Amino acid sequence: MTASRRALRADARRNRDAILDAAGDLFAQRGDAVQMEEIADRAGLGVGTLYRHFADKQALRAAIIGRRFEEMTFLAEAAEQADDPWVAFESLLYGYLEAAEPDAAFRFALLGPDEPSWADIEEQKAAFSAIVGRIVQRAVEAGRLRTDFGPGDFILITRAAMANMGDGRWRRLIDLQLEGIRA
Repeated sequence: MTASRRALRADARRNRDAILDAAGDLFAQRGDAVQMEEIADRAGLGVGTLYRHFADKQALRAAIIGRRFEEMTFLAEAAEQADDPWVAFESLLYGYLEAAEPDAAFRFALLGPDEPSWADIEEQKAAFSAIVGRIVQRAVEAGRLRTDFGPGDFILITRAAMANMGDGRWRRLIDLQLEGIRA
């Protein structure tokens, strides 16, 4: 849990979580067509409460990503514990994508038409990115990943897979990609 989230009063934290849950449901159903007023209504709160927490949809999308990145960081920490660098990489890749598959709001926030406000979630992004970097570097150094593979390539692969979620074809895409990046 981030320091800013811990600092919220219990009622404010409940309101924030209700907003994120409502926004997640609505973004997953209708994408960017959702209005802030609809989100507040779904959360059972006034629109003023919503705007006290989130200035706009971009900030709301960033918070959805941040919440998921916190969970992904725990997953990445577990993958990093694998002795075999390739197992660590595969565990991270599949774990990340399996967690993203049922979360259409997270996928929309990452792949949607507007760039998320990364400044709002820098702490979560940095924690996750650091672990991804270590796992990738370890696999490259062990000769298990191509020498030109970097953490940015992890992002390319996961975004391509997320863009193909919905009917399970993303797993085939990952199988093909892994064959191309394995050293």
